[in-house]
Formats: sequence, C-alpha cells, structure tokens
Amino acid sequence: MATPAELRTERLVLRRWRDEDREPFAGLNADPQVMEHFVAPLTREQSDDFVDRIEASFDERGFGLWAVDAAAVDGVEGFVGFVGLWPAPPAAPCAPAVEVGWRLATAAWGRGIAPEAASAAVADGFARVGLAEIVSFTWEGNVASRRVMEKIGMSRDPAGDFLHPNVPAGHRIRPHVLYRLPHPET
Repeated sequence: MATPAELRTERLVLRRWRDEDREPFAGLNADPQVMEHFVAPLTREQSDDFVDRIEASFDERGFGLWAVDAAAVDGVEGFVGFVGLWPAPPAAPCAPAVEVGWRLATAAWGRGIAPEAASAAVADGFARVGLAEIVSFTWEGNVASRRVMEKIGMSRDPAGDFLHPNVPAGHRIRPHVLYRLPHPET
C-alpha cells in the first residue's frame, strides 16, 4: 500500500514530516498547556524520537501521524502539529486497533482544525488503508478531544473505557474513555 505524500482539505495540508518541523514540534511537546492531558511534557530528544517513530510507521504500515500545515486559518499559518492514525498500545483493552489522534499548538485550538484534519485521516484510513474500524481514546476529563471525536462521528463505548496501561497507577489521567467509528459501509 503506497502512502500518499499528502492529504488535502479545504484549509489544511496533511503531509509527511520535514526536518524543519522538529523544532516547532519540540516546542509544542514542551508546552504544559498542550501536554495537560499527558503524563508529562516531552524533552527535545523524546520529541525527535517520536518524529522518527512516526516516519517509520508511514514506511512500515502505510499510515501514521501527519504533520499539519494550516493555510491562513483565522490568522494561523504553517506547521500546527499532527493529526493521523496510530496503532493502539498493545496492552490497551481495545487492541489490536488503530487510533485517530491529534496534537495541535494552542494557536490552532478552537478553529476546527482538529476535526477537519481528523476527518481526512479517517477517510484515508477507511478508503486506502482498508480499516474496518477506527478508535480514539483520551483521559476522561479531556472535554475538547472528546468533542472532536463526536464531531467526526465517533460514538462513545462506555463498556470499552479503561485504565491506560502506559499511565502510572494513581495518575489522574489514567482513566480513559473509548470512542469507536466503524467503516461507513458496515
């Protein structure tokens, strides 16, 4: 399965990663507001390693987390973060599964970028990748991400809620909610 160089929406370009994305991505990953719903911000080394794993996923699986460029969306331009598909952690109860996820700079929040880009990634996942279902999950208190999941047509699966296996026991973000989206033709 050949991975396209990019996906386009009306206002966005979802594309493979470039070296010049590493610095703004590291800044995004170090921002406490962006990383509020994660265990901790990432160091520059961790951020760069993540980019390497993302690119390897495109090469190995044919899908991954796209770098997102905005084209003058309410004054926001250029690289704003990532949106795309990623394998669920093997220890997650919903695994094996493919998750749609996003991480955007605060300047991109509230402008419809996440649902617009996520819709494109999901459509690619169903049409090109051939997925039967796409999931998404987040800490139960992450209202903004849950709203994006609902905007792209996902439904909550309360029976699938879980304690995230990669989050330390007792951490406030360990309880996760699960959303699902079946292929539209099933």
